[in-house]
Amino acid sequence: MHLQGIEHVVRIPEWHLTTAEILYRMPDHPAVLQSFIWQKVDRAPTFPELHGFLEFWRRGIEGQLHSVRVASAALWRPAEFTYAEGVLRLH
Repeated sequence: MHLQGIEHVVRIPEWHLTTAEILYRMPDHPAVLQSFIWQKVDRAPTFPELHGFLEFWRRGIEGQLHSVRVASAALWRPAEFTYAEGVLRLH
């Protein structure tokens, strides 16, 4: 059974939407940086899908990687609130 693309239907625990901004050097003009946005459901903090894509990039694409910036829904947690036990009034 082919399961690719089913992640938008089935929620898999510990797998969250991950976005990576990849900066790479243009093959013809190494001084120029180009931006590429990659987005997929991946598992934080190991990011196996992203690492696989970056390995593919290193082997198959001429543009040399400069930097990768990652944002994942798993890295952001809801704010934790603590209630104050008293009130401080000014004026």
